[in-house]
Amino acid sequence: MIRYIKPCIAAACVMILAGACKKKEYSMGALTAPADVTITTVLAGQDASHPNGDGSGNVTITVNATNALAYKIDYDASDGLAYDNLPTGTTTKKYTKVGLNTYKITVMAFGAGAASTTVTKDVTVQSDFTPDATLVTNLVGSGTTGKVWKVDKTVAGHFGVGPWSASSITPEWWSASPNEKVASDPCFYSATFTFMKNTDGSYTLKASTPDGAFTKTGALAGGLPGIPATGNEGCYTYAGGTSSFSFVPPSSGIAASATTKTAIQLSGSNTFIGYGALGKEYEIMSISSNKMYLRAQGTETGNAWYLKLTSE
Repeated sequence: MIRYIKPCIAAACVMILAGACKKKEYSMGALTAPADVTITTVLAGQDASHPNGDGSGNVTITVNATNALAYKIDYDASDGLAYDNLPTGTTTKKYTKVGLNTYKITVMAFGAGAASTTVTKDVTVQSDFTPDATLVTNLVGSGTTGKVWKVDKTVAGHFGVGPWSASSITPEWWSASPNEKVASDPCFYSATFTFMKNTDGSYTLKASTPDGAFTKTGALAGGLPGIPATGNEGCYTYAGGTSSFSFVPPSSGIAASATTKTAIQLSGSNTFIGYGALGKEYEIMSISSNKMYLRAQGTETGNAWYLKLTSE
C-alpha cells in the first residue's frame, strides 16, 4: 500500500511545481473615458430681470457624466488651469471680480484606467460690491499721494502659515518671531507698498523693493517678472511694479465675524503685497489707521499665508 502512495505524492508535487512556474496573466480591463459630460450652472437670484445673478457672485456648479469615477474642476481658465477635486460632482463657487465678467469653467472627468474627458463651459456672472468707506480711508489715506505700508517686523506673527480652510483663521502651522528674517531676508522688511485712490475713483498699488522681492520662485512667485524658475524662498531681483486693484468680497468662505468681509484683488501679475504668492486676492482680516492684517492663498494652493503690515 505504501509503495503506491509515494508515487502519487511525487506526482502531485510535480503538478504543484508545474502550476507554480506557470506565468500569471493580468488584465487592466477596458480604458473607458467618460461620455456625455455636462456642466450645469445655476446663478443665485437668476431670473428674467437678473439673467447674470443677483450680484452675490454665487454660482452652483453641477457635473454629470456616464462612466465617470471622479472629477476635477478649474473655475476660471483665464488665470491659469489649477484643478480642484470635485468629490460629489457639485459645488458652489463665489466669483468676486466686480462687475459683469465671463469665466471659462473647465472640468476633467475620469473613468476606468484613468481615461479622461475634458469639457468647458462659459458662465457670465454679475458681482456687486461696495467697500466700507472707513476701511478704504484706512488703506489709501485721505490725500492724493496714497498711503505707504510695510511688513511690521516688530510684532510676533507678522508672517505665518496655516491651512487654506474656511475653518482655520490663524497661522497654526508656523508664525514668525519679531525680526525673524532681518538677517536672512532683509528685503522682506525694506519693501514698501503704496495704495492710492485716483481722481477717477479707481485704485492703484505701487510695490517698491530696494533690496528685491521676498518670494519663492517659478510658478509659486505668482508671475512676478524677473523671478527665476527655480530656487528657494528668499530675496530676488525685482524692479518694482504698479498695478490697479479693486475691493472684492472674499472668496475664502471665512465666517463674517472673523474678517472685514473685504479683500484686495490685484490686477495682473506684476505686483504683490509682502510676499509673492500664487493668489492675487488678499483678504483684509482687520485694518486700522496704521495696522493691517492680511490673509492670502499661496504659495502652494493648500496654504494660507498671513501678513501684518504697518503704516507710519
